[in-house]
Amino acid sequence: MEQPHEITMNVSRTWDRPVVTVPVLACLSLVGGQFPSFSAQANLWTLGTGGALIWLGLGNRVQRRPAPRRLGGGTVWWLLPAALFGVLEGTTFVMAVGDEFPTFSRLADPLLEDGLVRSAVWFAWLAAFWGLVRR
Repeated sequence: MEQPHEITMNVSRTWDRPVVTVPVLACLSLVGGQFPSFSAQANLWTLGTGGALIWLGLGNRVQRRPAPRRLGGGTVWWLLPAALFGVLEGTTFVMAVGDEFPTFSRLADPLLEDGLVRSAVWFAWLAAFWGLVRR
């Protein structure tokens, strides 16, 4: 959404560089990965970091990258597996088929028991969210 010219300011932000943001995201993910899954601490940490990124994205606090004018021709080949994944995950969840045909999230649970793997997933989530904030 375009901001009126009176509100937007072209301010130099030295903190808004990869050399600063990547270590900050890494520290946030290392802390978030140490909480047990679905605990109150993990939920509060998720809401806090997600809320802070939403606050940064809705305001004029980070420099925006230009959005692409239109999607390329290969987009459909990326959306097809994502849609298939969503349909498969939703169907197995709604039907509550259990262990005969578990959801992908249930299959990932043994991997996510390790704190380091959980921190890596946290970092991927934060990096993707930061990319959305910059748009």
